[in-house]
Amino acid sequence: MKTSDVVKQQIASNPVIIYMKGVPDAPQCGFSGNAITALKSTGLPFSFVNILENMRVKEALPEVSGWPTFPQVFVDGELLGGGDLVVEMAAAGELKPLIEAALAKVEA
Repeated sequence: MKTSDVVKQQIASNPVIIYMKGVPDAPQCGFSGNAITALKSTGLPFSFVNILENMRVKEALPEVSGWPTFPQVFVDGELLGGGDLVVEMAAAGELKPLIEAALAKVEA
């Protein structure tokens, strides 16, 4: 299976997934850290992929998403964007309802 297919499968099978540098408890860049803080502020579950541990995913993801930088946050199969956008959405109260809706689809 091609790496791009693996990435597409990860995005499709996880209602909320962040491709980040590091792990949620130890982000390895400020933007990833900010995105994790925003996701954690919702109190809702999310999945993650540490792109520093899988260079093939790091190389394939921009091809799949059309977004060149990291982190990349996907909700319900759609790219929300990077760290700044996710932080803005959390601050505006838009992130939690979006994630709740994605999680509700899985539970239904």
